[in-house]
Amino acid sequence: MDHLSARQHVVDMCRTMLERGYLKATEGNVSVRVPGRRLYAVTPSNYSYDRMRVEDVCIVDFAGEHVPDADRAGAGLAPSIECGMHANIYRARPDVNAIVHTHQPYASALAVLRRPIPALTDEQVRFLGREVAIVDYAPSGTGFLARNVQKKVTSGDNAFILANHGIVAVGTDPERAVFNMALLEKVSIAYLLALTTETGKVYTIPTPIREVAFAKLRADEKRIGAQVTKSVPAERVPDAVPLPSADAAARDEAARAVAAGPSSSEQDTPKPDPASRACPAHSTPAGTASQQLGYAISSYPDVEDTMRRLRALVDQPVRGLRHDALNDVLEWFETKCQGSKELTDRARSRIPGGVQHNLAFNHPFPLAIDRAEGAHLTDRDGNVYIDFLQAGGPTILGSNYAPVNDRVAEVVRESGPVTGLFHEYELKLAESIHRFMPHVEMYRSLGSGTEGVMAAVRAARAFTGHSVVVKVGGAYHGWSDTLVYGLRVPGTYRMNAKGIPFGATSATREAFPHDLGALRRKLIENRVRGGTAAVVLEPLGPESGTRPVPRDFNARVRELCDEFGALLVFDEVVTGFRVGMGGAAGYFGVTPDLTVLGKAVAGGYPMAGGVGGRGEVMAVFGSGLDGRSGAHVQVGGTLSANPLSCAAGYFAIEEMARTNAPVIAGRAGDRLAAGLHRLVAKHGLPYVVYNQGSIVHLECSGVMLLDMHSPIKLLRENKPRKRLMEQMGAAYTANGIITLAGSRLYTSMADTDAVVDDALERFDRVFSMVDGV
Repeated sequence: MDHLSARQHVVDMCRTMLERGYLKATEGNVSVRVPGRRLYAVTPSNYSYDRMRVEDVCIVDFAGEHVPDADRAGAGLAPSIECGMHANIYRARPDVNAIVHTHQPYASALAVLRRPIPALTDEQVRFLGREVAIVDYAPSGTGFLARNVQKKVTSGDNAFILANHGIVAVGTDPERAVFNMALLEKVSIAYLLALTTETGKVYTIPTPIREVAFAKLRADEKRIGAQVTKSVPAERVPDAVPLPSADAAARDEAARAVAAGPSSSEQDTPKPDPASRACPAHSTPAGTASQQLGYAISSYPDVEDTMRRLRALVDQPVRGLRHDALNDVLEWFETKCQGSKELTDRARSRIPGGVQHNLAFNHPFPLAIDRAEGAHLTDRDGNVYIDFLQAGGPTILGSNYAPVNDRVAEVVRESGPVTGLFHEYELKLAESIHRFMPHVEMYRSLGSGTEGVMAAVRAARAFTGHSVVVKVGGAYHGWSDTLVYGLRVPGTYRMNAKGIPFGATSATREAFPHDLGALRRKLIENRVRGGTAAVVLEPLGPESGTRPVPRDFNARVRELCDEFGALLVFDEVVTGFRVGMGGAAGYFGVTPDLTVLGKAVAGGYPMAGGVGGRGEVMAVFGSGLDGRSGAHVQVGGTLSANPLSCAAGYFAIEEMARTNAPVIAGRAGDRLAAGLHRLVAKHGLPYVVYNQGSIVHLECSGVMLLDMHSPIKLLRENKPRKRLMEQMGAAYTANGIITLAGSRLYTSMADTDAVVDDALERFDRVFSMVDGV
């Protein structure tokens, strides 16, 4: 690449001004002279400078003509429209080797007033000249403006105000040009304030200009003040305090729990957690076995404090990777993942978007995984990753768990994967689920969590005779027509409902997270219209606890459902068995009417989903050729309840109980979260870390906390915050860590202390790459 040094100087200048907030606030362009040549390097036109690469910088001659490199990736980019102005300055001033042009509002106000800045300080005279002159107006990017600037720069001064837009600062080197630009901003503010407060001459400043100047000053003051007052000190885990262990202590605890088993009549009546304040009729959902084994959540998050930290994160500007670090990450993908890129590029011609899975991380392109074992994944190119995706949550035992695989293989050898008729393991699976979740009196196997939610909604409507269903906004309950509503972003109603007729969601309502008052109002409205069939929620909070619910939230919803005659449906697709063998219902001590299971219910095998609950409600699912009632709810599928999946689910559940895998995975989550707390505090980052057992949240952008309570903020910040999340996820991947969208991590029984500590070292490397660290 030609003139690499000059190009690099341009990138460095952009980065410096971005870090100091100049270019972000004012936009503009910069250039650097190519030594010994009648050429200079300049920023491209209409380009986002926070993504600037060396190869994007343009080379222009002193006639203002672009000199592209034929073999350069950025050769198609056009130089700044002001390149003629830069060329004239370099021709007129041989001492100038770097130029900065920005659109500073304070200097622009002085231009409107036609007030050049006189000599105010010795510093100004020394570096900028005796006067900061105003260059006469001419349209941007024209030869008129270039000639007007050329006339002024011959004075030997180093800073000028443009009558139509912004300023020009020049220097003998890139650092001096940036310094002169910053000094001019300082001088412009001082002079503008002096004019606006001049005794007896306030009239000299036109009212519109005064308002512009003071509004900008007030906004800057408010913005800086908000960042200070709304920031929250990072939670600190003292170095002297050892991290929780996922090894000896947790595994010994698990072994004791398994060995003890149910041993007394006192255990026959499980005691609900008093913190849940559940209703008496719905307060004993966990069985003896699940209570004896315990739960993955050793300490429930302080929801009020966590939400305060999340709100503070969203109130602040994003903190992402430095530009050079982001380029290194993208280069890693290009050089180390060529096999994945080739395979997924081919897939685009036969698979929409080139990837089938919603959980697949696609930035900058999807990875093709060849092997999975325990806590690790290996891609097509042989790169090994620590796996904190765990297929989205189902593999609590770890990936590709051999003891389950071997038992499933025996069943498949005997019966094949599907028979179309009843198989013993259908019953075994239902009995195993009931053993640990007694509130699931009957269970119907289906194909996925989405199907389970569809069936639950249909059953609730059939059982109650009501049609309206209420969900907590922001939650994901699969992709059924009814519940693709308020998806991921609370208050967005049908924003993601392309291809779904309005009639499909006409009986769906949404309540904002945590807002029991809003939920009550919805139930009152529905009662007037005929009643509510069901309230559907994720018991930890939307998106697996991304907005964690208060400790007693589920109990309060249970009370509301009882009051208004609605069924309570727990979506435990993620939390079922991951929170503990009794699920989230057992942990909170709240009994739902229906429970949707998925993911872990087949141990990671396909066709993982189903719905269970009270026998009288589940009776609506009577199947087969039932001519006596003829009114059962129609659900099913050729591969639902197939021997392979039912056997896999049964063996996985029994193995999780035998090893107490949920508790061990939860302790690994505790260790990972505590370690991340240390790293966030160490690097002074505003990121928020908390965990609900083996579900660990690492929020760097807070994009999932945006909602329609602040629609303008959502519209303005959704894309940059989502882009930051993608970039951080890519950085984790490039350092050997697979996450769920860069913001969620699932631990498993395979995550030993050594695995977690290895991951923390990798996170440390990524955090050191963040802008401002």
